[in-house]
Amino acid sequence: MKQYFAEFLGTFVLVFAGTGAIVINGVSGGAVTHPGIALTFGLVVLALIYALGDVSGAHFNPAVTFGFFAARRFPGRTVLPYVLSQCAGALLASALLRVLFQNDVFLGATLPAAGTFPYQSFILEIVLTFFLMFVILSVSTGAKEKGITAGIAVGAVIGLEAMFAGPICGASMNPARSLAPALVSGHLENLWIYLLAPLLGAGLAVPCCIGVREGGCCTTGEKCA
Repeated sequence: MKQYFAEFLGTFVLVFAGTGAIVINGVSGGAVTHPGIALTFGLVVLALIYALGDVSGAHFNPAVTFGFFAARRFPGRTVLPYVLSQCAGALLASALLRVLFQNDVFLGATLPAAGTFPYQSFILEIVLTFFLMFVILSVSTGAKEKGITAGIAVGAVIGLEAMFAGPICGASMNPARSLAPALVSGHLENLWIYLLAPLLGAGLAVPCCIGVREGGCCTTGEKCA
């Protein structure tokens, strides 16, 4: 049960800090700035990996959980409890932000930028999540983060991707992070992009990891059950 609570707590902190930065940026007239928002997402993930990585593996993202499962590093019986824990934590964070900022319309919901086409965001989210999952698979051992630099690498990738792609697609890479503010704010338009694309991107990262690292990337560790 501890790993489920860790995923709940970690996803709550991630969504509260990340989408909270978006909300506060709007309320404060841009005081946080776009680079500040990107940095917030990267830093909170970095901190959470070090705080909770040894408990749950620090997924905080259904796409990452799916990626580890596809890579045969995570037992199938644990996928659903992880995803439910992540979504519950994200929903609580968005609900708290709704209480704190009742006049905010979107609560940090992920939406394609005005004037862009949905397919652009869909493809971007696939590529962004692919790169994120590829890095995670490369710096981790089994389902849990082991390396000293894993948090830095993963946090840096999230910050980097949010920095350059956020203005177009929102750079979610995380179905729970997008689902919660969309449900709480009632803005479900184009939500399918942010639920489907990260799963596709995470799945694509697995054969590429195998291709780069031969048989050592996704044939060791905990088998799926």
